[in-house]
Amino acid sequence: MRPGAETVAALGGLGRFAGWGGLTLTDSGGFQIFSLEPKVDDDGATFRSTYDGSMHRFTPESAVATQELLGADIQMVLDVCAPLPSPPDVIRLALDRTSAWAARAHAAHQRPDQALFGIVQGGLDEVLRAESAQRTVELGFDGYGIGGLSVGETRAEMLPALAAAIEHLPADRPRYLMGVGDPASLIEAVALGVDQFDCVMQTRIGRHGTALTSTGKVHVKNAKHINSDQPIDAACLCEVCQRHSMGYIRHLFQVGEPTGPRLVSLHNIAWTLQLMSDMRSAIAAGTFEALRRHVLAVWG
Repeated sequence: MRPGAETVAALGGLGRFAGWGGLTLTDSGGFQIFSLEPKVDDDGATFRSTYDGSMHRFTPESAVATQELLGADIQMVLDVCAPLPSPPDVIRLALDRTSAWAARAHAAHQRPDQALFGIVQGGLDEVLRAESAQRTVELGFDGYGIGGLSVGETRAEMLPALAAAIEHLPADRPRYLMGVGDPASLIEAVALGVDQFDCVMQTRIGRHGTALTSTGKVHVKNAKHINSDQPIDAACLCEVCQRHSMGYIRHLFQVGEPTGPRLVSLHNIAWTLQLMSDMRSAIAAGTFEALRRHVLAVWG
């Protein structure tokens, strides 16, 4: 809604608008809408803007049209994300609506230069996850998101549901686990066959001074780092670790300087990207299981 899809389109699409030369992915907004307690029916969802209180209507077709204006390389269908835990009838309704909306989004998709991904739902029920995956694959999307996980359940609860979905998703299409980004879950999901992730964790914890490192989490604001001339992670090659000490970054937090949260967030993103690079290299070298054991020993 701000600045609006039409404005972004007029400025050349998301890439040019943000000065980003890489790939872009837009979510339909389904997950965010459901945090606003919308009125949902079989046709779509009506919700109130948090900016000015105005009412808005999202349908599978309008979500596709908005994302086409934004010009993302990958767009997601509008789905229904049931909270966990939810009773079986709520999970079933979310699955059925997601499948019906996916078919409508697929029919509305007009731009061959934009990939359209379907989304698998089904809660923690392995049978429903398998059903949702099969129904979504039948529609023939460019890739497949696995949604509705990492919403409060444990990793031990999440992984069987994830495995049940992946078993029915084609290996020649990207498999995208939505909203998951902690190191242990990343490597376990890759072991199951996931190709793609997104998560706010790296910046959320970074804003509060928690850094991801090769030895686990480091709380940069801790008083023991007041005189530290060491980087956040001596094994990290990111620009933050090459240029700044923990003592300096801690000082930035202490005086309320926004650069502190930004530096830790940048480090966390770079650290996670390096972890993913390490996974790809280990898969190619046949050493993935050794890396998996190491990551789980630190983060499991």
